[in-house]
Amino acid sequence: MEPKSINRRVLMSGAAAVAVSAGASPARAELVSGSDGFEFEITHTDEEWRDLLTEHEYNILRDGGTEDPRTSAYYDFEEVGDYHCKGCDLPVYTSHYKVNWPKKGWVFFFHGMPNNVLMGVDKKRPSAYGSAGMAGPAGDLIETHCRRCGSHLGHVLHVSLFVIHCINGAALNFQAAKA
Repeated sequence: MEPKSINRRVLMSGAAAVAVSAGASPARAELVSGSDGFEFEITHTDEEWRDLLTEHEYNILRDGGTEDPRTSAYYDFEEVGDYHCKGCDLPVYTSHYKVNWPKKGWVFFFHGMPNNVLMGVDKKRPSAYGSAGMAGPAGDLIETHCRRCGSHLGHVLHVSLFVIHCINGAALNFQAAKA
């Protein structure tokens, strides 16, 4: 059974830093637009995405931004159910694998739902990561995207012995489990 929370010592020993990232890198723009030849099941023009999402949601889902800590209703949310991509309503995470770190202010999961979350390389390292942090050997961060519409959800962090998905609550809609 996986632990449901991690204490501050474990978090800090992994040199975890969750950063604010604004704007889109060329690599992210290619993934989101499908210009690499991959076709998403759900696609919209930029204008259609802007009509479907608030400016804040658009910045996160389409431009790869990161919300400020403790601004999402889900960072300390403990209901049982599934978290769906706000861009297309695909279930991408479940509360069963949610990690309870309310003091950090973001939504954390041990992993996404099988076959519903894509990983990509985010070549734009947020400045708060500095020269250490959670980037891979090449200095790049791993970011998560919805498999169906390509929306940016968050990043994958290596914290101590864990690999954790740090997800923007603004990229998600919650659906409670049916009783």
